[in-house]
Amino acid sequence: MAYPIKKRDLLLIGLAVLILAFLWQAPPESTSRVPYDETHREYYDLASSDGKKAAEKFCADCHNDDDVVFPDDHPPKARCLFCHKLKRD
Repeated sequence: MAYPIKKRDLLLIGLAVLILAFLWQAPPESTSRVPYDETHREYYDLASSDGKKAAEKFCADCHNDDDVVFPDDHPPKARCLFCHKLKRD
């Protein structure tokens, strides 16, 4: 026995299509990832064992106004690993 498609079902399908279309249009990830090199390797290990917050406490040691300068439009620097993902994530 086949059931007829109700208006409510069509609205739900339409809404689902709209949501998927919206998500499909999202921009690609533009934030650089943390390199997995000699300089950063120890922080990968720290992030794995103690969490990202523990690892990002050390970012400002090198990434500051004297060494690795931030671009002018860089957001507040408190949560580095919120935007900059580890390559192994």
